[in-house]
Amino acid sequence: MPIITSLLDTDLYKFTMMQVVLHQFPGAQVEYKFKCRNVGVNLAQYADEIRAEIKSLCSLSFTEDELNYLRSMRFIKSDFVDFLGLFKLNEKCISVTPQPNGELEISVKGPWLHTILFEIPVLAIVNEVYFKNRSTPRSILAGEQRLSYKISLLKTAELQELKIADYGTRRRFSKVWQEQVLRRLAEGLGTNATGQFAGTSNVYFARTLGLTPLGTMAHEYLQAAQALGPRLRDSQTYAFESWAKEYRGDLGIALSDVYGMSAFLRDFDMYFCKLFDGARHDSGDPFNWGERMIDHYKLNRVDPRTKTLIFSDGLTVPRTIELYQRFKGRCLLAFGIGTNLTNDLGDPPDHVPLQIVMKMIRCNGQPVAKLSDSPGKGMCDDEKYLAYLRQVFDIVSP
Repeated sequence: MPIITSLLDTDLYKFTMMQVVLHQFPGAQVEYKFKCRNVGVNLAQYADEIRAEIKSLCSLSFTEDELNYLRSMRFIKSDFVDFLGLFKLNEKCISVTPQPNGELEISVKGPWLHTILFEIPVLAIVNEVYFKNRSTPRSILAGEQRLSYKISLLKTAELQELKIADYGTRRRFSKVWQEQVLRRLAEGLGTNATGQFAGTSNVYFARTLGLTPLGTMAHEYLQAAQALGPRLRDSQTYAFESWAKEYRGDLGIALSDVYGMSAFLRDFDMYFCKLFDGARHDSGDPFNWGERMIDHYKLNRVDPRTKTLIFSDGLTVPRTIELYQRFKGRCLLAFGIGTNLTNDLGDPPDHVPLQIVMKMIRCNGQPVAKLSDSPGKGMCDDEKYLAYLRQVFDIVSP
């Protein structure tokens, strides 16, 4: 059985971004590059197995039932679903090359519209191939025990209004384990209006398990705007305005860390404060970020209690509880937990999750990058461009 059996087995924000690409940037050409941040991990030995899984992925198309499910979402437009009815990933757009040092080079090149859906399933494939060649039944038992403990931490009277979501598809131990985690969370925390499990970013599992699919935009969308917008300095505002043009107030969570928090706040003026429902944190100190967002809303005469702050950067359940206790009552809150839900099956060295990413590095032949508030989270192979980007957005080199 192949690892990926449905093109819905990806994050919702891939579809929401893809719809914008279809309507506003259908001719954009992009390049993505894979990177494993773990030192000394030999992924090259699995190159043939990963290629075979990608070949299977590229044979998939959307079923009529899957298209109808997407069509039922209020923000998905009918012409986009019609396009997906003709869609397949093209194997010619992706290359998998083992390196002599044991690293694995994966590159994706082609039209953005036809390559945007590669990232999440390819990362899930790399993870599952790697771990199925290393896992033992003991690791699954440890994962079950850890998950039970996390549920018990959340099920206390003072945390009844704390809601978490699963953001862990790309880093999951396996597809089967992610489904088990989601079922346990839904059963243990509840999914209705009074439940604590808000849903999942995974569209396939949202559909099959009756959960709420969650997500808006990712870094690649704002990065691409560096090449697609009228002026580099205005690329962040251009991206937000293009999003608002597409969704007319729906899907109103802005990603805040493509150029760092200070640059985000400079661009996120009163208009955007009122237009967007909130913002998402994905790098840097989350407590400092939350305080700055609340102060920024107040400065722009917006009541922060009407806005949602979403935290999604390397969260654990204890850290989620700390953030909730700091900000509850001061704003609306949401928490997206990834690796710590879908790939927490033991302590090092017995089990070490892969820190793997696939980032857009070029759009229309031009370098693109993000300037993260967390060192090491950016990814760009053009130092001159990075220096220029820092200069344009007034960001000091780390």
